[in-house]
Amino acid sequence: MKIGYLGPKGTFTHAAVEAVFPHMESIPYHTIPQCMDAVRDGDVPFAVVPLENALEGSVNLTIDYLIHECNLPIVGEIIAPIEQHLLVHPSHLDDWKHIKCIYSHSHAIAQCHKFLHRHLKHATYEYVTSTSAAAKYVSERPEEKIAAIGNRLAAKQYGLAIAKENIHDYDYNHTRFIVLHRERCTLPVGEKEDGFKTTLMVMLPKDQAGALHQVLSAFAWRKLNLTKIESRPAKTGLGNYFFIIDIDQKMDDVLIPGAIAELEALGCTVQVLGSYPYYTVKKTSLV
Repeated sequence: MKIGYLGPKGTFTHAAVEAVFPHMESIPYHTIPQCMDAVRDGDVPFAVVPLENALEGSVNLTIDYLIHECNLPIVGEIIAPIEQHLLVHPSHLDDWKHIKCIYSHSHAIAQCHKFLHRHLKHATYEYVTSTSAAAKYVSERPEEKIAAIGNRLAAKQYGLAIAKENIHDYDYNHTRFIVLHRERCTLPVGEKEDGFKTTLMVMLPKDQAGALHQVLSAFAWRKLNLTKIESRPAKTGLGNYFFIIDIDQKMDDVLIPGAIAELEALGCTVQVLGSYPYYTVKKTSLV
């Protein structure tokens, strides 16, 4: 069975896929829309794309493409730690402090600011499309004194040495990845899930005082715990928004359907994006 992911090989998305779906054939795609399109068109049954990072926030492209372009149900979620390492060609392992230029994604470089400022203040930065692309670039230029910031999988994939481990500023950095399928289904995962979530898209009927309060009240008096609520432009005019709401439980027969019915009675448009298990990847599970 195949599973698509946001590539190239060695990305954090790839590492999350390898940790949770080690027995599936993983297929890299260049962009998030290409991953989703591959599922919609039947090229792969599943795809994994990033949804939210603890430091950088939501991946708006994932949310917007899911809502406006490619209506696929969410069937699972992977929560994985983000560990950044300084990667060099093995020939420069003992001389890493004299690296002249560092390549990585802009977010990765920003997440390692303290280490870079302390140990590699003289080095310049070059931004590339992903941490794995940076690792590939460095591996192809062994004669240059350059380094990449990336994960263990990227180091293994491109034959680089880890000069310094865990150079990120914050240890609690995690990314949420969602698993998409053409239909609602049970994930082929051997390990037990850590819990369940239900995600809704809610569009308010009109801009009026107390509208959002009414929406939240439908969940509050039913004691449904919301783990996230976020607004995104509806792309129908200035000031028009929809809300993505995560509920901390599996779809049931009474409470969540009752809340949805109450929202629809208020004139809201409600779409269930998925009710799905989530899996938390331990640091020791990553390559």
